[in-house]
Amino acid sequence: METATLAGGCFWCTEAIFKRLKGVISVTSGYAGGKISDPSYEHISTGKTGHAEAIQIQFDPKIISFDKLLDIFWVVHDPTTLNKQGPDVGTQYRSVIFYHDENQKRKAEESKRKLQKSGILNEKVVTEIKPFTGFFTAEEYHQNYYEINKNSNPYCLLVIDPKIEKLLIKFNQEVKEEYK
Repeated sequence: METATLAGGCFWCTEAIFKRLKGVISVTSGYAGGKISDPSYEHISTGKTGHAEAIQIQFDPKIISFDKLLDIFWVVHDPTTLNKQGPDVGTQYRSVIFYHDENQKRKAEESKRKLQKSGILNEKVVTEIKPFTGFFTAEEYHQNYYEINKNSNPYCLLVIDPKIEKLLIKFNQEVKEEYK
């Protein structure tokens, strides 16, 4: 089993996406890349702690590779918007790949470079590639948020559902059967 830590806007969105993938064992919403230990949602929402809303993914590399996780990451969020994803604005919503070793760093840099050169995006990719320095699990009410609240929170319908639809269209073969 390996670990990947990604920040691509609101962790409700990224958690809902990555938990649907074959080979993903678990996805935890939390905070990474900041200056204080054990931050809360209230702390990071100020934008002053340096944390990003992130997810920590435990995955089986025999089933899904780190490279494939990155391919999906680039598609399900906008890596060209600085400190913003859709309606969510602030440094806590920035795009970051937190690498756990030199191999992940190299793959992240190569993947970012390839995306930028592809011409698919009209803007510069602003995703940061940073060393993993720690992860703090978010409060319980943030865990599995989409699955619990998809029928009662308009954010799920308006923001998360279109991302899941994009996943199903572009990466259907990677999605667990129970989510199709």
